[in-house]
Amino acid sequence: MPQITGTTKLLGVIGNPIGHSLSPIIHNAAIEQLGLDYRYLAFPVSSADLATVLDGFAAIGLVGCSVTIPHKQTIIPLLAEITPLAKAIGAVNTIWNTPEGWKGTNTDVAGFISPLVAMGRDWSKTTVAILGNGGAARAVVAGCHQLGCGAIDVFGRDAAKLAKFKSSWQDIKLPMNGNETPMPVTIQTHLWDELSTLINQDNLLLVNSTPIGMYPQIEDSPISAATIERIGANSLAYDLIYTPRPTRFLQLAKNAGMMTIDGTEMLVQQGAVAFELWLQQPAPIEIMRQTLIQYLSS
Repeated sequence: MPQITGTTKLLGVIGNPIGHSLSPIIHNAAIEQLGLDYRYLAFPVSSADLATVLDGFAAIGLVGCSVTIPHKQTIIPLLAEITPLAKAIGAVNTIWNTPEGWKGTNTDVAGFISPLVAMGRDWSKTTVAILGNGGAARAVVAGCHQLGCGAIDVFGRDAAKLAKFKSSWQDIKLPMNGNETPMPVTIQTHLWDELSTLINQDNLLLVNSTPIGMYPQIEDSPISAATIERIGANSLAYDLIYTPRPTRFLQLAKNAGMMTIDGTEMLVQQGAVAFELWLQQPAPIEIMRQTLIQYLSS
């Protein structure tokens, strides 16, 4: 790493807890690759101290920061401005320091769709089945809308929460399929026990936005092998989880002949978007990717 000097600038990530974050690993690898006079650090910040910390960061000239649980929603009233995308999702995961105050956006959407865009497919003929209706699912909905997917189905276990999730999108408009004109976001919601009948089709994008299967519960899968085996082999399984690699869910999907994507690519790509926003130069994505994969394999 380049030496820390009197001119070294700071970037960081805030959350509570934060010790598990892999963002310092990928961002500092990018900083080292480019020979920049920066450091990216993890800061444990309680909810009670959030406003004070932001004031302190501004006072010392911290350039930008990633935001993770539990601050993605509660930080919004403390910001001078957020992007329309972050407002639609209802969550901010990236902030930057400006003379007018802290501004925020959400890079999870760009991170999620990046490997899908790279496939060069016509997503208008694809049905999306999103497992879970929490905060992560909101970024997936926005991303699939931007891709122009043919239909977006969201599955959850609580009827009231599903109804609230669906109603929250009623007045939301976002760009779709390369067209900058905002279009209404349209989704359908379903209870979990409808999964086996509704996802029995070809050309499906099946996304796990739940924590089911995350370490240490590595033998768990959000859906059964029997259900996955009924999905067409032309379909794609995408798990937002990046540890273990692969998850049980992706192992089952691969065994059924489906293409698979794990959460490492989303983590790298959303980080790269934030890096470029803060430093106004291209991120060394391959270095970030290989550093993360090597760390997870060690």
